[in-house]
Amino acid sequence: MERVWRWLGRPAELCNLLRFRLAAASTPTGKDPLRASLRACYQHLNQTSRSFAAVIQALDGELRHAVCIFYLVLRALDTIEDDMTISLETKVPMLHEFHSYLYQPEWRYTESKEKDKQVLEDFPTISLEFRNLAEVYQDVITDICRKMGVGMAEYLEKKVNSVQDLDKYCHYVAGLVGIGLSRLFSASELEDPIVGQDTELANSMGLFLQKTNIIRDYLQDQLEGREFWPREVWSRYAKKLSDFAKPENADVAVQCLNELITNALHHVPDVLKYLSRLKNQSVFNFCAIPQAMAIATLAACYNNKQVFRGVVKIRKGQAVTVMMDATNVQAVKAIIYQYVEEIYQKIPSTDPSSNKTQQIIATVRTMSLPSSTIVSRNHFSPIYLSCAMLLAALSWQYLSAMSKASEEYIQAGEN
Repeated sequence: MERVWRWLGRPAELCNLLRFRLAAASTPTGKDPLRASLRACYQHLNQTSRSFAAVIQALDGELRHAVCIFYLVLRALDTIEDDMTISLETKVPMLHEFHSYLYQPEWRYTESKEKDKQVLEDFPTISLEFRNLAEVYQDVITDICRKMGVGMAEYLEKKVNSVQDLDKYCHYVAGLVGIGLSRLFSASELEDPIVGQDTELANSMGLFLQKTNIIRDYLQDQLEGREFWPREVWSRYAKKLSDFAKPENADVAVQCLNELITNALHHVPDVLKYLSRLKNQSVFNFCAIPQAMAIATLAACYNNKQVFRGVVKIRKGQAVTVMMDATNVQAVKAIIYQYVEEIYQKIPSTDPSSNKTQQIIATVRTMSLPSSTIVSRNHFSPIYLSCAMLLAALSWQYLSAMSKASEEYIQAGEN
């Protein structure tokens, strides 16, 4: 019951969560008109990424299919990279040549032990639908897949030592995704050519998301034997990156954390410039929601020792509210302004990065300062709020069971 009263203290979040679940429950599931191979691709999409599946399938027109196939191709490539049972002698050539498998109708890989091995085992279906795409989409996907494979191979044994290494690694695994998506947006003609041509802004979109994931996932990566925090930064605070998980090192661990969050915040101005160029609503939602979730995640992680003890999560209702509000650039600016202010209020005066954090927040403020009072789209009368709170108090168990989908959005930056 205590959890219920916590919700009652945040009625707007509660109402948004209720609306989100009702909308999800009312989604029509009519007869699927897709051909069997394309239908199989969407099944793979839903099984490997239920959170991204929703936003991909909300895209307009043929762009939806192009992005679906792009996602599955990169998921297959990523599965090869992640599979520790594949020897380097086998893996490196596979990563280099993976883009060529798109034009080999029978190529598949059946020896993976990874959880998403299905995209490798049924790769002939994915590659078939890739070849059914317009040539302009094929060219983008092939080019990005080739560049990403080369980058992944480079970092199989190379460590992230410097901040420059971090940027380069994030470029390979996320910046290229942002660049590829931007080129697909422009190729579809739903967005202007400049969106696909400005690779610097598109790269920043990917880097902001990936750096947020790397910051948030410190403990998980440590447990799995991976290290992505740059030695150049953490070595100023500890002898080993793993030392941050020790309680006696909590203070220096948080200082290192704050420095990396400050580094990630430098991408926010590029994010705002990029989003301001988008015209199509489905593309805007697709791009804006992850970015808004990322800034909320960084605000939750900033100066937070829990990053080194477990998983820092955004409240379900908070996440749904962000998703529902991030539908236009002014609303996203307001969201970003809210969370950088939250970070600003938590900056310790003794933190080594405090001046740099304040400087980047000042820059973001000038770009995201609301020009006028933004009225929330989610306004409810007192009577409606009372009914909603009563409903929550009487049926909390049902609400908990029905809210799993929103939690997937919280946790997906997406991996």
